[in-house]
Amino acid sequence: MRKIVIVDDEPVIRKGLSVMVRQIIGPTADIRLAADGEEALALMMEDQPDYLFTDIRMPRMDGLELCRRLSGMDCETQVVVVSGYGDFEYARQCVSYGVKEYLLKPVGRAELQKTIAKLEEAANEPAGFVAVAKLDGWVERLHDAVWNLEQEKLQSVLQEWEQEVLRRKMSRSQHKELLEEGYTLLIRRLLASSVNPAQSVLGLPDTASPAELFARFAQAVRDILQELRVKRKGKAKDPVEEAKAFMEENLAREISLEEVAELLGLNPSYFSQLFKQVTGETFVHYRISRRMERAKKLLGQSHYRITDISFEVGYADHPHFTKTFKKYTGLSPSEYRSQLGIE
Repeated sequence: MRKIVIVDDEPVIRKGLSVMVRQIIGPTADIRLAADGEEALALMMEDQPDYLFTDIRMPRMDGLELCRRLSGMDCETQVVVVSGYGDFEYARQCVSYGVKEYLLKPVGRAELQKTIAKLEEAANEPAGFVAVAKLDGWVERLHDAVWNLEQEKLQSVLQEWEQEVLRRKMSRSQHKELLEEGYTLLIRRLLASSVNPAQSVLGLPDTASPAELFARFAQAVRDILQELRVKRKGKAKDPVEEAKAFMEENLAREISLEEVAELLGLNPSYFSQLFKQVTGETFVHYRISRRMERAKKLLGQSHYRITDISFEVGYADHPHFTKTFKKYTGLSPSEYRSQLGIE
């Protein structure tokens, strides 16, 4: 049996919504009605409902204040705001207090049925359970936004995660544990990328509400992005583009992946994976291709000797250069030059 509280200062709306809810959930639904936030809060103190449907604008205590009070009570009730279009900005504030859904008046049966289905699905989830893969996915997106200094993307990811976390049926301690675990995983990823945040441990207070806990978590993540921005002198540098530019300037000498990674301040293993992911080539194969492309340009200039070109693109061993060039182009350096009409 589901317990529901419906709050609205308009009797017709209260009654109409209660009829639709009963039709959707069934005759066993225990539905109680309240005309304002104070009355609703009193009902919930007597017996905590599964679902709360509340208007925003009401006398004595409005819906926004009601949601705020509930967020500080470690309440497991799933909240749905039902309000007019003009109150949309107020409803957005309710998200930080754990509101699950937002419905515009007048509410249609199909829309209400869809919303209740979502509530039922969430209610049937194991309390406090978040799949490891899901948590890893959120952390990976946070890491990427921080690393690329994408402020707007970071904010978007945080908002999505906030809605996901606050909609779950979790106690205050479970919220705290989840956020601290997520932060720890994020720090590990950043350390692997050679980013060492000043605040390595989140340390959330035991007495804060879920909304306050998430606010502290979000601010800590935003602080990391700002730290990284300062370290990069305000420029969002692309490490792969920096690496490519450095390699282009140093084709004549033997540079290693480890040398470039150190120059960029990155872990060599992470840099190797990142480079392959972005370019589609390994570091070594990319360097060879750039050397061969440079060699082709120089071979097109008749005043360069082939042996000099070999040194120019980083091959002290002329036979090795000839072999590599032929493997890359299908022609030896002299054959390639001859094809260009240069003797």
